[in-house]
Amino acid sequence: MLTETKITRVEPDVTVVEIIGRLTLGNLLLSIENSIRRVIDEGSLKLVIDLKELNSLDSSGIGMLVSCAGHMRTKGGEMRIAGAKGTVSKVFEMVHMGKIVPLDADVSSAVAGFGK
Repeated sequence: MLTETKITRVEPDVTVVEIIGRLTLGNLLLSIENSIRRVIDEGSLKLVIDLKELNSLDSSGIGMLVSCAGHMRTKGGEMRIAGAKGTVSKVFEMVHMGKIVPLDADVSSAVAGFGK
């Protein structure tokens, strides 16, 4: 399966980056990270990473998400992860991802969680 991303806006100040497929080591991972960082650098202060269609990730994918969350914090914003399920959700549990980035069931829950 090919990996792809979609960037959309919900509400006037929330950006959603949907990642579909896999988030694993390679050039595509760097491209996705650059896209997310560009969204942050362009002024987005509320960012949801939608992983409902993500099938797998490795330690590189986790590291990229943690790095982007840190970058967002340095810019004064907040990043949330939505929709992780199956293997992805289990990996997040093992690495205690919820202590680093808030994890939400879906995009609407993530949007509602900003500022709480």
